[in-house]
Amino acid sequence: MAIDYDTDVGRVRLLIPDVKETDLLFTDVQIAAFLAMARGSGTVLVKRAAAAALEVVASSEAMVFKVIRTQDLTTDGAKLSDALLARAARLRQEADDDEDNDADDAGFDVLDFRDPYRRGFPAEAAEWVEG
Repeated sequence: MAIDYDTDVGRVRLLIPDVKETDLLFTDVQIAAFLAMARGSGTVLVKRAAAAALEVVASSEAMVFKVIRTQDLTTDGAKLSDALLARAARLRQEADDDEDNDADDAGFDVLDFRDPYRRGFPAEAAEWVEG
């Protein structure tokens, strides 16, 4: 299965990163569930869904790996979990910033329009409207 990065599911995979097609962390259905639980649209939605997915991975890493030491190998699930949670927090902050920027651009502007044939409008304006 090739990952389609033109879809929200593919974009979430790219952000978490879950891109090794032969060994995916989440199914498309699971990522669709993260998208369904997130609020927003566009990149805001994708970033919030990716943050939630990272939080799930972080929880799993902390529970499964804890701190393991062998003769030549050490794993620290808590440190990995902290790094994943920090990435999730950054994605949520980016989503919030994107949402704030989108809100600034939303709505409409009120323009001053006056009918040249109504009282109080300068006479010269009627000339360029007619001509």
